[in-house]
Amino acid sequence: MTDTPIRLLLADDHPVVRAGLRAVLETEDGITVVAEAATAEAAVARAAQGGIDVVLMDLQFGKGMNGAEATAAITARPGSPRVLIVTTYDTDADTLPAIEAGATGYLLKDAPPEELAAAVRTAATGRTTLAPTVADRLMNRLRTPGTALTRRETEVLALVADGLSNQAIGDRLHLTEGTVKSHLARIYAKLGVDSRTAAVATATDLGLIRR
Repeated sequence: MTDTPIRLLLADDHPVVRAGLRAVLETEDGITVVAEAATAEAAVARAAQGGIDVVLMDLQFGKGMNGAEATAAITARPGSPRVLIVTTYDTDADTLPAIEAGATGYLLKDAPPEELAAAVRTAATGRTTLAPTVADRLMNRLRTPGTALTRRETEVLALVADGLSNQAIGDRLHLTEGTVKSHLARIYAKLGVDSRTAAVATATDLGLIRR
């Protein structure tokens, strides 16, 4: 580790959250907050300007680009900063897209200040930090791959939970209705259920989707 401070960009649509993160992290030696962004699009634009080592990224920004999409856009650039997800969501529907998008770490907003600071330092070196619940779920997916839902299956089931019909799900995800039905059949088999309602209830209990 050099004496050069780790330069942070805080990306969250809630000013109070950004202020809280700034208050916690600016008390830490070797860490400085150099910019904030209230939208995912603004975070991508600011990260592209350079001078950022780690982006603390929320997942949900209301309308427009979400945190996972912003993470993918940021990490796609050569020499890009690391992205550390800091959010309230820990379901597979949230964690998997973010990690696949290139996030270096994934923390929950209720993490203790010392854990947050340690995660920032870890991310700056390119190493991974995961919230315990997220790490446990990923380990379970690796141990029992046959029962884990794929990212697409998780997307389909999340839309089922939102009350969308098969046709509407197909339109949203650019799939045929038959493909949606095939995904649902595999979901039912993996979860050991035989209805949409049971699939949603079971997946919610397992933390696979958010209600």
